[in-house]
Amino acid sequence: MSVKLRKVGIIGVGHVGAHVAFSLATQGIVDELVLVDINKQKVVSERQDLIDSLSYLPHRINVVNGEYEDLADCDIVVLSAGKITETGSRLDEVQYSANVVDSFADRVVSAGFNGIFIVITNPCDVIARYLWEKTGFPKNRVFATGTGLDSCRFKTVLSRETGVDPKAISAYTMGEHGDSQIAAWSNVVFGAKPLSQLEKEDPDRFGKLDKPAILDEVKKAGWVTFKGKHATEFGIASTLARLVYAVFHDEKTVLPASTLLEGQYGENGIFASTPCVIGKNGVEDVYELNLSDDELKDYKNSCDVIRTTYNLIK
Repeated sequence: MSVKLRKVGIIGVGHVGAHVAFSLATQGIVDELVLVDINKQKVVSERQDLIDSLSYLPHRINVVNGEYEDLADCDIVVLSAGKITETGSRLDEVQYSANVVDSFADRVVSAGFNGIFIVITNPCDVIARYLWEKTGFPKNRVFATGTGLDSCRFKTVLSRETGVDPKAISAYTMGEHGDSQIAAWSNVVFGAKPLSQLEKEDPDRFGKLDKPAILDEVKKAGWVTFKGKHATEFGIASTLARLVYAVFHDEKTVLPASTLLEGQYGENGIFASTPCVIGKNGVEDVYELNLSDDELKDYKNSCDVIRTTYNLIK
């Protein structure tokens, strides 16, 4: 009998990639990790640090250093290579990130990789589309973390403002993982009750939310993190790990992710975030929310930002 081990490759083991590896290892989500980076000493050092921790972890994980060709038999390849700019805009990273895709896509596919790509590299919506077009993979097997982290931040702020556990809140930011993202207020639910209903029933608790300020806080949260440590690590690593877990366990759970739009919200041919069903085949369904007129207008504007940025790639 042959037992298939759960194997994930990580391209780019800087701050984000290293924490992705550690999160996958400590949660026992993977059996094998393959680390790839153009900085060979960084890979050696991160592997050493990871294997130093294994005796104290409740799970056995094999960690190896590799080249792009060593990703061939991975189930999932995570793209986390990139260069953070200090301009305050993820969009300024687009050409560098596109060049990263150019450097590995053909090699990984030619080696025989036939799994799922998950993109963290910013601007992730643009780079997911670029990688999808570059590889010719099925649309369900290339997607980005998108507003997964932003939606988590959204629920965290809502929890602070209302006192409700964030795990009991269903709330999404959507569109671009960036400044043009929207908050889908019309679809926020606490337990089984829509926010719109709670605003009427308990106006002192739910009716005084400063919605523009909350969205602004969500948008700026990443830069608050970056200002003091020049990286964001824990939140995005947990977001990625949650997606990988959903794939490996065929959960069919609904999570925000950046995926190809084919008519949803009147948009076509771009990657943008919306709730998605995540299972063993990647994005198995795309949920189109009923947005208010203003929300839909803002969502389409966000898609225009993504589209404009994609056209900057040379």
